[in-house]
Amino acid sequence: MTTPFRITGLPIDQFTSLFTLTDEALKQLGARRMLADDKPGYPCRVSLVDAEVGEEVLLLPFTHHDVNSPYRASGPIFVRTNAELAKLEVNEVPELLRNRFLSIRGYDTNAMMLAADAVHGKDVEEHLWRFFSDHWVEYIHIHNARPGCYNCRVDRA
Repeated sequence: MTTPFRITGLPIDQFTSLFTLTDEALKQLGARRMLADDKPGYPCRVSLVDAEVGEEVLLLPFTHHDVNSPYRASGPIFVRTNAELAKLEVNEVPELLRNRFLSIRGYDTNAMMLAADAVHGKDVEEHLWRFFSDHWVEYIHIHNARPGCYNCRVDRA
């Protein structure tokens, strides 16, 4: 039996103030304003869609696993200027993940990694169900396998 899951993006409100900053102020924070020049290539972590060519995005450092564990982690993410939070259905996988090679990491309630694998996005559901078949896996993070950037979180639905 498969465990239903829900994929979520990051809330936009933690990024909206950044879009009003000057390029110099962004640089002081380690962030950059960019224009997407290819699609896919600029995956927004809020809307869980790739930016359109010519669309403004921010590239910024982000602590995506803000936990008291050896697995606390941060890395670069893109956020589209006019992003709206993705509202995905149970077991829905956004297209943003389908065309990428992914790293999936399953964690327990203490934020300790229990499982990890590299998978093709077209097959991600079967691997999410496999991870969640272990009742100790509380949540999963999905990253782009090659650059290692965080994509989204997956919880039991």
